[in-house]
Amino acid sequence: MKHFTFEHQASCSHTQARAGTFHTPHGPVHTPRFMPVGTLANVKTVTPAQLHDTGAQMVLANTYHLHLQPGEDLVAEAGGLHKFMAWPGPMLTDSGGFQVFSLSNMRTIAEEGVTFRSPRDGRIIHMGPEESIRIQNQLGADVVMAFDECPPYPATREAVEAATQRTYRWLKRCINTHQRSDQALFGIVQGGVHLDLRQAAAEQLVQLDLPGYAIGGVSVGEPPELIEKIVQATTPLLPPDKPRYLMGVGTYREMAQAIAAGMDLFDCVIPTRFARHGAALVQGERWNLKNSKFRRDLKPLDETCPCYTCQNFTRAYLCHLIHAHELLAYTLISIHNITELIRFTQAIREAILQDQFAAKFQAWLEPSSNNG
Repeated sequence: MKHFTFEHQASCSHTQARAGTFHTPHGPVHTPRFMPVGTLANVKTVTPAQLHDTGAQMVLANTYHLHLQPGEDLVAEAGGLHKFMAWPGPMLTDSGGFQVFSLSNMRTIAEEGVTFRSPRDGRIIHMGPEESIRIQNQLGADVVMAFDECPPYPATREAVEAATQRTYRWLKRCINTHQRSDQALFGIVQGGVHLDLRQAAAEQLVQLDLPGYAIGGVSVGEPPELIEKIVQATTPLLPPDKPRYLMGVGTYREMAQAIAAGMDLFDCVIPTRFARHGAALVQGERWNLKNSKFRRDLKPLDETCPCYTCQNFTRAYLCHLIHAHELLAYTLISIHNITELIRFTQAIREAILQDQFAAKFQAWLEPSSNNG
């Protein structure tokens, strides 16, 4: 697709890590890169101007949730997601497939698609590959995701195999429905923790020559060491000239290990979700700012961090806001947490460009049950 190219810029001589630029109609995404999640066309508690200052480039929104509220027709009438939420940069919409997994008590799956009961008003909603793509075509994000079935962990091999095969059949229906050349349709590799199923799925998807590929169905309850095995086994099967996206992963260690395997893009709700619980990410550690030890601590969260929060406020002030239940606490901590994860991937990118990734990030490439 003429609107989308992936430019390879550098490789690590000790791992499969790579630095590149994913070119989209709304600008470049310099990879590897963390992408903030804006499920309902907003990154919670953060304005687009604040989001820009975190270093964010590509931002996510969710097809299923926007279909329920406010509806894709309204978003299209407003000029598409970019105009509706005043975000000028690249955007990606998740297909709603993850809700097939996360709302398992509210849906039934058939070959045609998934039938949901709306958590908002109880109405019955049908979403299959065709509906998901039509909604995403109206929303207008740069990257649209194929509608997939994400099996839970643990699940029987038979269930995972059935879900993986259905995901492939659904992908072909997504391709047939997709109408817009200014939107890149990414396929999703499923297969659970079964590496042979992952391999077969990846090989099938690559034959379809899509503009990008994602690994889905991780971070659904399996231990981190299994995620790493899945990513290490699957990533080399994906085309080197296309962007590679690991869905739903956003800790330091998981991102560093996935980058070492050759992945490019990551998303996770961690930065804003942690913030709403009064938790800050500081150099890979999770700090509970409700803790009394911060009550009189007049240092910034992280003296090395350039974000608005760290440049202007103290740990004591953030601790005060949280205890006072002030909404500003969520905004300030979210700004820092998003900046933190983007800075981490930016630092890895710089290290890859200098061929120093393996040396500088060795601590994050080793297995650990302690740190993020």
